[in-house]
Amino acid sequence: MHIGGTIAIVNTLQELGTFIYQWYWVPLLLIYLAVIATILIENRNPAKTIAWIMVIVFLPILGVIIYYLFGQKFKKVKVFRVQDREKRIQLIRIWDELSPIMDDKLQELGQTLGPLSRVFVFLKNQRVSPPSLHNKTTLLINGEQKFPALIHAMEAAQHHIHLEYYIFELDGIGNSMIDLLEEKASAGVVVRIIGDAFGSPALSRLQARFTASGIEFVTFLPVTFTSLANSNYRNHRKIAIIDGHTAFVGGINISDRYINGDNQSLFWRDTAVKIEGEAVNVLQAQFWMNWHLAGGNPFNLGSDYFYMADRISAGVASLSFAFSDPGSAAPFNMEAILIGIAEAERTIQLCTPYFIPSDELTTALQLAAASGVAVELMLPAQSDSFLVQHASFSFLKPLLARGVSVYLYEKGFMHAKTICIDGKLAFIGTVNLDIRSFYINFEVSAIINDEELCRQLNAQFEQDKLNSAHMTMDTWLMRPRWKRGLDSICRLLAPLL
Repeated sequence: MHIGGTIAIVNTLQELGTFIYQWYWVPLLLIYLAVIATILIENRNPAKTIAWIMVIVFLPILGVIIYYLFGQKFKKVKVFRVQDREKRIQLIRIWDELSPIMDDKLQELGQTLGPLSRVFVFLKNQRVSPPSLHNKTTLLINGEQKFPALIHAMEAAQHHIHLEYYIFELDGIGNSMIDLLEEKASAGVVVRIIGDAFGSPALSRLQARFTASGIEFVTFLPVTFTSLANSNYRNHRKIAIIDGHTAFVGGINISDRYINGDNQSLFWRDTAVKIEGEAVNVLQAQFWMNWHLAGGNPFNLGSDYFYMADRISAGVASLSFAFSDPGSAAPFNMEAILIGIAEAERTIQLCTPYFIPSDELTTALQLAAASGVAVELMLPAQSDSFLVQHASFSFLKPLLARGVSVYLYEKGFMHAKTICIDGKLAFIGTVNLDIRSFYINFEVSAIINDEELCRQLNAQFEQDKLNSAHMTMDTWLMRPRWKRGLDSICRLLAPLL
């Protein structure tokens, strides 16, 4: 009986194996059809839909896994919206109360900026950010300028320090800042840090140290097995707020790589801006919301957290901010840029490390150049991403054909994310000119009307041109055919980069 039972089990397993071998493709086919149907139902951009279908079809099994990890829409948005519904209601109530004051400010901006003031009107109408007048701005080039200014501001902090960074490394500058933050926390200053789980994994290992020193820390979008589907969505912002009246925004993370010196093999070219005044209130409210979204210990925004008019002298800068994230009602950063480009009359200067433009941005730049606006685009000559480098080059040919001037920065890596329009309106923030920044990441851009800051930004652009190669249509066509072919191949994946 024992031998007979064993034989029966073996025969059953053999039959089951034969069945699976012959019909395994049926469940796989159903999975593939379900995934493709899901992509179609989501009504994505057609190019992105086709790109994902290609990945799934031409990378059997692996393509489905990649889609699960990086292709699904951001599913935490509904949870976030439920969690902070009460806070949003509070902010909307305050917004409605301040609406008449904002309209007066917009009227004043219209007299100063003319058609370019439409960017501020757009952000106000979409309830993204109110306009703010009479602020002070300071342009900061590279880590050599930003870090001393940030450290000086933190040393002078009396009430609180709020930091929200994509990358916070525990290297020379990072450790020195941690030491300073511990010192300030022990002196009674409230210190809160939001660190992105993917960009700043080392911070999570300091949780016990933070707790012991009184520093409050939260990880934004932790990457776990159950959250892999959302791991593609990162908090790419770099924001520092000190005592509610001083803030820093830009492309510079907390890392030694941004400090150029004898110890650095690669020159890192980047830009940030220091903001003092009423506009900091907008960043404070945004930090407050993100802190609660990330699960930080609740705190109320009282008068100690907001700018008071008598704290610092008034400046001449007008500011607003474009905030966007995967749950935004629209790609507000991209749309603000499009409005600015459409209203340009003389010049547009753009710097970006990654150039995977949307169709709308490509069209806007082409139309601006074709209508007589001097459009200049600066990219790194050598990117840190092979796919992005070649995909970016594929987008340059039609721009060159319409008169856009392209410069490839050769001194090092161009990481600045800036735009300057007509010497009147500047965009300085964390937003790359690519699909990821427009639609996937949590991003912020400071939009500034300050003629002195714009003059300095223009001067820096001209200086950077001296360290760049000017790409023309002739030089683009002189590139080897295989490179241009590789550009086109990499472009097929552009909607996913």
